[in-house]
Amino acid sequence: MLQRSVAACDAHPAVSELVVVLPADWVAEGPSLVGTTRAACRVVAGGERRQDSVRAGVAAVSDAATIVLVHDAARPFVSREVIDRVVIAAGESGAAVPAIPVADTVKRVAVADTYRHVVRTEPRAEVWLAQTPQGFRREVLVAAMAAGEGHTEATDEAQLVEWMGSEVRVVEGDVSNVKVTTSRDVEQAQALWTAQSRVGTGYDLHRLVEGRPLVLAGLTIPFERGPLAHSDGDVVCHALTDAILGAAGVGDIGQLFPNTDARWKDAAGLDLLGRAVAAVREHGWRVVNVDVTVVLERPQLAPHVPAIRASLATVLGVPVEAVSVKGKTNEGVDAVGTGDAIASHAVALLKRGRP
Repeated sequence: MLQRSVAACDAHPAVSELVVVLPADWVAEGPSLVGTTRAACRVVAGGERRQDSVRAGVAAVSDAATIVLVHDAARPFVSREVIDRVVIAAGESGAAVPAIPVADTVKRVAVADTYRHVVRTEPRAEVWLAQTPQGFRREVLVAAMAAGEGHTEATDEAQLVEWMGSEVRVVEGDVSNVKVTTSRDVEQAQALWTAQSRVGTGYDLHRLVEGRPLVLAGLTIPFERGPLAHSDGDVVCHALTDAILGAAGVGDIGQLFPNTDARWKDAAGLDLLGRAVAAVREHGWRVVNVDVTVVLERPQLAPHVPAIRASLATVLGVPVEAVSVKGKTNEGVDAVGTGDAIASHAVALLKRGRP
């Protein structure tokens, strides 16, 4: 859950650095707990109260940061759109919080010796449920933390700004931006995460013939034979294209780029892969990571793997670390094993939303 919360913020283009606040005895394991991030990431120890932990986190933020977002690790489903709204509103007003209106009637309740009773019914239109990330101009958050020193523990940073007497802008939150607190929340979060992720598989095979270039991930690999195909026969890109399209449920390579259509004669597999990535994005999906296995007897694939990974990462829009490519032989079995064919298997993980 921590990694997913961090990743949601890390994927946002406006986020230039990350500070993760952990219990003191977790800090040594921080990098492995957080995982790999695009933005520079620091791990620091928190304090006894929420505002103590936030203070430690803000102290670790670089001087270049003008907007600071404070996000709960217990909210792993925050969307790019929510972060967009918070960043813009915080820049304009100094402090912003995402929130959603309540659907139920709200009762203010008092506790007697042995029972509870309603004190009054609150105007429902005036009651909203706050979420994170909450955003602040840096100087506003620092001043609010200083002003809150004499108060009891605040439930969030927006309350510190309230205590200071400043305005907190409310922007539209997201009902999917749930806070995972109870064991039931965990079960619901697991179901939600599954619904927001899809896995697809792909496979491609071509005979190898004289006079054709051997193209893998758009790269021409030195060899005396290449795949016989209507397009360039790039088995890496073709298998990945099918995996990505299959995960999103939007068809397959034969449906989108049929070999009966002259437009795709000698088409570059890397171009088809890029078109597939764009197609699934239109349906609200993005590639998270891929794993490809190329099966061939010759040539040896290992020297070309780094370049293949880099080429795929560029088209997929993911870090190189999210692309795995492996070469295997078929141990002399069938046409692939005799060196007369080449095959590829691919697996792709897609996730709802945009990075």
